[in-house]
Amino acid sequence: MNLTSIFDLSRAEIEALLAHAEELRKARNEGLRERVDLEGKTLALIFEKPSTRTRVSFEVAMLELGGNVISLNWNELQLGRGERIIETAKVFSSYVDAVMIRAFQHSMIEEFARYASIPVISGLSNQEHPCQTLADLMTIKSYKKSLPGLKVAWIGDGNNVCNSLIGGCAITGMEISVACPKGYEPDDRIVKQAAEMGCDVAITEDVEEAAADADVLSTDVWVSMGDEEGSERRKKAFKRYQINEDLVRVAKGDVIVMHCMPVHVGEEMTEAVLNSDKSVIFVQAENRLHAQKALLVRLLK
Repeated sequence: MNLTSIFDLSRAEIEALLAHAEELRKARNEGLRERVDLEGKTLALIFEKPSTRTRVSFEVAMLELGGNVISLNWNELQLGRGERIIETAKVFSSYVDAVMIRAFQHSMIEEFARYASIPVISGLSNQEHPCQTLADLMTIKSYKKSLPGLKVAWIGDGNNVCNSLIGGCAITGMEISVACPKGYEPDDRIVKQAAEMGCDVAITEDVEEAAADADVLSTDVWVSMGDEEGSERRKKAFKRYQINEDLVRVAKGDVIVMHCMPVHVGEEMTEAVLNSDKSVIFVQAENRLHAQKALLVRLLK
């Protein structure tokens, strides 16, 4: 089994992962870290794109589960000098038990998974970020107790994180409204797939329309890695797409505010919202660790 897309998981599988992740969170908070679920297993992390939360959370997760981890930069591998994916995937399959890849192109992760005989996990690509969505779903459930019927509002770029969150909403029975400027919409294929699954997906340019009566407000940076060349154009386009105090008031009174981080304070989110009692972004970041632990146990044990 691989996790290259959030659509690789069924509703039952996500529910099981979230339940196990919550058990792991409670055990860790109680100081119960002697688990050796993955003793003798090795996870390789390959980074074509830089990372903070993905790298640290996966490394800590694997070590706390009793396994081993190897972190590799793209340019430290022969991949950076032109070796083909097919040979690399086959060699890694004989050395380690699983691979997590953070890449620019989703096709690269899919190709690696096609030739590997071990589980392959997407740690982010230009198309999706399924591990982030698992943490997001865990966070929403911990505050809202149940997922079906909730309304999620995404404010800003219809990027990889947005794409996976749309999929997560479709699988778990939530609806989602995406407010973004024209030309920055989420992937049409993912929106269509979610709609075919019965998910109410609304795409609008109106931030207040999207945020109205929302249970969850979520966002990401205006300029993602790889988009720096057009940063000024993007900042101009997204100027109105900010989660601020006025927008929070449009949502439900018990709304929670999420951000996958890093946060560019003053752009996609104000300082006041970031530090308000509505903000759950640090819990959300912590849940990367717990959700990925549950995922690793499922894939490797």
